[in-house]
Amino acid sequence: MALRHAVLAALLDNEFSGYQLAKAFGIGVANFWHALPQQLYAELSKLEAEGLVAGREVVQTSRPNKRVFTVTAEGLAELERFVAADSKPTFIRDDLLVMVQTADHVDTAHVIAQLDARAESSLARIAGYEDLLSLIRGDVPEPDFLRESPTIGPYLTCRRGLALERETRAWCLESAAVLRARLGPA
Repeated sequence: MALRHAVLAALLDNEFSGYQLAKAFGIGVANFWHALPQQLYAELSKLEAEGLVAGREVVQTSRPNKRVFTVTAEGLAELERFVAADSKPTFIRDDLLVMVQTADHVDTAHVIAQLDARAESSLARIAGYEDLLSLIRGDVPEPDFLRESPTIGPYLTCRRGLALERETRAWCLESAAVLRARLGPA
């Protein structure tokens, strides 16, 4: 997957400026694709030049004018091609896993501290995903939402992010406990 597909997917249901797109990435898309704001702005320019998104200027009275973008028919066709292709397995690149891999050969105090810190940061991400799911769903009970909502993709990807963060937290807590137990009494 390329950044272009993540940007096109993020623009499917909403018209966004580059700033709004960066915020949307930070809230929802970030659980499966990371991009810096400058990367998003550059990608929007490329997508517009290729005719995959259309930009238009919005005149604002109290602020500078802004450009907002929507997916074009060509952009939707590009997403259709992307969806029709085989997906590739995910490869994890995580420095914390490298740290844990070294646990038999280094002082594990720092590794344990990093596991604790990651578990703590997962709490905030879990809360963020839960809030976002609630916001998307509104007052609709989840089983009804899953069955009847006209837009389900962002909700499902957010649920995946939540599950991943919950599993990450559980793994960090368990791994830190194992390493502490191996250190023996303090």
